[in-house]
Amino acid sequence: MEKSRSTTILVVRKDGKTVIAGDGQVTLGSSVMKSTAKKIRKLQDGRVVVGFAGSAADGLALMERLEEKLNKYRGNLLKAAVELAKDWRTDKFLRRLEAVLIAADKENMFLISGNGDVIEPDEPVLATGSGGDFARSAALALYRNTDLSAREIVEEAMKIASQICIYTNDNFTIEEL
Repeated sequence: MEKSRSTTILVVRKDGKTVIAGDGQVTLGSSVMKSTAKKIRKLQDGRVVVGFAGSAADGLALMERLEEKLNKYRGNLLKAAVELAKDWRTDKFLRRLEAVLIAADKENMFLISGNGDVIEPDEPVLATGSGGDFARSAALALYRNTDLSAREIVEEAMKIASQICIYTNDNFTIEEL
């Protein structure tokens, strides 16, 4: 089976708003297999937003695990993220999952990986996926140098990423806290 490439996930927090976006493209080899995939979800009754890059089944399974951790730790995103990363790194089944999560609430944002990473960015801009570096670069430039809102920054940065990255399209799902 050819390697699947997919997704750009971007989150920005500014002026009390947290906005996450994901594109809809799933690419298999040199073909676009789907252009309307949804890779963003709200958890905890809308208090946490999560996006994934990588295998859809793996990303969805990890979102479920994160939600379980959030429930266990009463919505504490940092604790839930750390506990998920620990399980992901040590559990035989979870270690095989091929995805990366970005999770955010009104105060925190983290990139969570199977390597045990729980990374909080220096500035409130975080991205992952095939077009993640393009989206993050554009978002940082807009965040630092404009008065655009978090949503406007996310929309513009995702548009830029979709024009550069062949694995990213302009069919965005956007959620705001």
